Amino acid sequence: MLARLRELPHEVRQYLLVTGNYWAFTLTDGALRMLVVLHFHSLGYSALDVAMLFLFYEAFGVVTNLVGGWLGARLGLNRTMNAGLAMQLVALGMLLVPEPMLTVIWVMIAQALSGIAKDLNKMSAKSAIKVLVPKGQPVEESQSALYRWVALLTGSKNALKGLGFFLGGAALSLIGFQGTVMVMCLMLAGVLVLSLRKLSASLGQSKASRKPAFREMFSTSRAVNVLSAARLCLFSARDVWFVVALPVYLAEVHGWHFWTVGVLMAAWVIGYGGVQTQAPRITGPLSRRLNGATGVRWVTVSLAAGLALLPALMASLPLDAPQAADISGAILLGLAPLEWLIIGLLVFGAVFAVNSSWHSYLIVRFARSEGVSMDVGFYYMANAMGRLLGTLLSGWLYQAYGLEACLWWSAGLVAASAVMALALPQESHARSDSPAGST
Repeated sequence: MLARLRELPHEVRQYLLVTGNYWAFTLTDGALRMLVVLHFHSLGYSALDVAMLFLFYEAFGVVTNLVGGWLGARLGLNRTMNAGLAMQLVALGMLLVPEPMLTVIWVMIAQALSGIAKDLNKMSAKSAIKVLVPKGQPVEESQSALYRWVALLTGSKNALKGLGFFLGGAALSLIGFQGTVMVMCLMLAGVLVLSLRKLSASLGQSKASRKPAFREMFSTSRAVNVLSAARLCLFSARDVWFVVALPVYLAEVHGWHFWTVGVLMAAWVIGYGGVQTQAPRITGPLSRRLNGATGVRWVTVSLAAGLALLPALMASLPLDAPQAADISGAILLGLAPLEWLIIGLLVFGAVFAVNSSWHSYLIVRFARSEGVSMDVGFYYMANAMGRLLGTLLSGWLYQAYGLEACLWWSAGLVAASAVMALALPQESHARSDSPAGST
């Protein structure tokens, strides 16, 4: 096995190392989220209170992605990736204090560090793919390989995050909160040692004699800016119902046990990740039949427009009156509106996964070859801002107006994403390969 790995091209071995690094981090990230949710829920915190623990996690991601991309270009992606692993170890270590010290503000600070760590690691992994895809192939083959590598990394990451939800809950019941955190610390420390020894020191580092200035972390590429705005709306549309509204709705309105809610959420994320890995098979034939950026824009807009219909249909169900919903369910092919809601959300997850994977491919395609991490970092800054906005809207809209309002907002935000994608540049050279990143 080791001999076969040594025979692989250097770029492929580095890609496998980056992917394994990202997988290990993601597993602990998903497990940690479930640990915090379950542990603080068992201490009597409401679902909304628990959700607020993650606000720093999302808020710090906005700044981290922006600054992290600039640091990656100056220092190298190996350093930002390893810094993310080290910071996650610090965040986990903060949770090993005696239980009376686990106050809300302490856990929020730990989650802020974890959020910074996660986005440093993710930005580094996504940016590294642009650098590692083998050169010297025809353009079409190179773009196809790039899409497959991005889809595999992104999809497998989300599937493992869902698995982390399961493992976090199971470990909490078997070895307790601190025991689980200690196991994750040991696992991640081993990954960090391997990464420090094997990851290329020059990975993603700008080769230009002039290091990128701080102001250059703000993208000047029209393609990157438009795609970032569309991404912000897309992820707000998911989190506006996913983060707070749906779990609280299922528990309060339908009396679901917390574990049942957790299983549904984890299964949704695992299925979402699985579909992402297959996105090139779904969108590849469509984009190949169309020419250049015109085809890219058409696929991007069409995918978002189709997705916008799903939350609008779900919002039309009688969701906020369970007794009436059970009666009206007789006219819906024998299924109650709650069952249709769950089916709709699963379909939403599949279509959203294709949208997300396609966006992830486009940002790596549009990013500069030199200083790729700055464009990718700017893009994932918008992604983090979308998650933060969705988290805030999810709590406020559900508390004030119910799940139906969250779903209508979701439909509107996806529609806004589709409209923004219409502004993607028409030129076939939309990729920002110039040093300044302009098109």
